[in-house]
Amino acid sequence: MSAAPTPPGGVRLRVVSYNIHSQRDDPAALAAVVRGAAPDVVIVQEAPRRFRWRQRCTTLAESFGLVVAAGGLPSLGNLLLTSLRVRVLATRCQRFPLTPGRHLRGAAYAECAVGGARFLLAGSHLSTDPAERPGQAALLKRELAGADLPVVLGADLNEGPDGAAWRTVGEGLTDAAVAADAADRHTYSCADPRRRIDALFVDPRVTVAGYDVVDTPLTRRASDHFPVLADLLLPATG
Repeated sequence: MSAAPTPPGGVRLRVVSYNIHSQRDDPAALAAVVRGAAPDVVIVQEAPRRFRWRQRCTTLAESFGLVVAAGGLPSLGNLLLTSLRVRVLATRCQRFPLTPGRHLRGAAYAECAVGGARFLLAGSHLSTDPAERPGQAALLKRELAGADLPVVLGADLNEGPDGAAWRTVGEGLTDAAVAADAADRHTYSCADPRRRIDALFVDPRVTVAGYDVVDTPLTRRASDHFPVLADLLLPATG
């Protein structure tokens, strides 16, 4: 997908949202996929969150030609990366309550500026447990609902658009796949693509100028999820 032209009043932003399977697959292919997309921001799920996580997150960002904005251990493996085109103004992380016997989950947030636009970049990865997901979705939605800036959210929701958690998170936001008439493009698994569990939601003020689920021989080696790639047009401030 080529970069979209920027119309008057819009600021271009290229976004990748990607569950990288804890880098358990082909790291060279993973780096090549992201570099080939030439994104302004990457929203990563299953990024380093344990031993030497700072160093490992920095190394991952460098392999993509990007820098770390927010996330890692404080957000339980959600990581926000940016190009030098994007200024990061503020960051924060969120942890969802722990259900005994389950994995800790959370979210990462970064208030950013690019060109003449400001926006809130967010990433999350909800539980595989259907009983746990709705509560996590409600906490994520509460945080997003308090944002004054246009939201750009990438998330592995571990369920499809018919799920309660998906509906909670997506309420009032634009599903980029639906906006691009591409809701039939499955994101998981690369070995047997049958589900769309990886979502990109944007504020209604944001225009979806292009959308793709990148299914290539390289992405099939890089992770067990396909990356979601979108060209957005942000409203200019003022």
